[in-house]
Amino acid sequence: MAQAAPAWPRKTRELHNHHMDSTHWNDFPFRDDDVIVGTYGKSGTTWTQQIVGQLIFGGDPDVAVAEISPWWDMRIIPPEVREMVLAQPHRRVLKTHLPADALVMSPKAKYLYIGRDGRDVMMSMHNHHANFAPIAFELINGTPGLVGDPLPPADPDKRRYFRTWLDNDGAPFWSFWENIASWWAIRDLPNVMLVHFEDLKRDLEGEMRRIASFLDVEIPRERWPDVVEHCTFDWMKANAPKVAPLGGAVWEGGAQTFVNKGTNGRWKEVLTVKDSADYERMALEKLGPDCARWLATGELPMAKAA
Repeated sequence: MAQAAPAWPRKTRELHNHHMDSTHWNDFPFRDDDVIVGTYGKSGTTWTQQIVGQLIFGGDPDVAVAEISPWWDMRIIPPEVREMVLAQPHRRVLKTHLPADALVMSPKAKYLYIGRDGRDVMMSMHNHHANFAPIAFELINGTPGLVGDPLPPADPDKRRYFRTWLDNDGAPFWSFWENIASWWAIRDLPNVMLVHFEDLKRDLEGEMRRIASFLDVEIPRERWPDVVEHCTFDWMKANAPKVAPLGGAVWEGGAQTFVNKGTNGRWKEVLTVKDSADYERMALEKLGPDCARWLATGELPMAKAA
């Protein structure tokens, strides 16, 4: 017997920090075809936004997903950007880094949640954080309305950076475990789809077709090669200003720095055996065996994979 879908999720809290203000979703006027891309961060968010944008716009290489698809709960988004989104005549794509229980969810929208092994997340996060230009800290910490501690500079030691994050529940960002667990808990909702970074790496076209089916998007056969090509890492790297948030202006080296390597396993050269074992133990404790396995490999329990 198939397991019943969970009850419709209700927002139970607000989340505020140097990056996020969850109240921006409280009065968001959803449309029937909105697409929300969710992740913890550095898990394939921009990549998935690019995929969705290419599917919606039929492989148009000039679509600048960075301009049309902002991070809605980022507290420093200026009012004119929000007004632009609300006025968009096309199908809208937005991103969130909120846990599901801090997000107002709508049955009108479709939600894609992307997972990635936390060790890979933090290798990517270190590059992201360590290459912030001074303007990034001015915006993140200097914009009025900051709740909590400001974002500090990145520790240059990658292993120590990882240990701080692991030992302090996501510091200096937000909790990894509660983010993953909250979305895992609603994975059976009909308008929620889990995607894994490793699956995108392993079979990009196959995952894109799965996403297209979920979003009810039909792409003519002759357009598929272009749609897929525009979602390859090489193409995005070559066209980084179109995909990097703010055009890459807040990173040293610009958009090319934001679109970094897109590779997994770099943590093996940084973390000790104990570091890795501590992470795996905590994943099992915080998430349970099925979710921990999915996060590490992309493998869903058999009953959920159909």
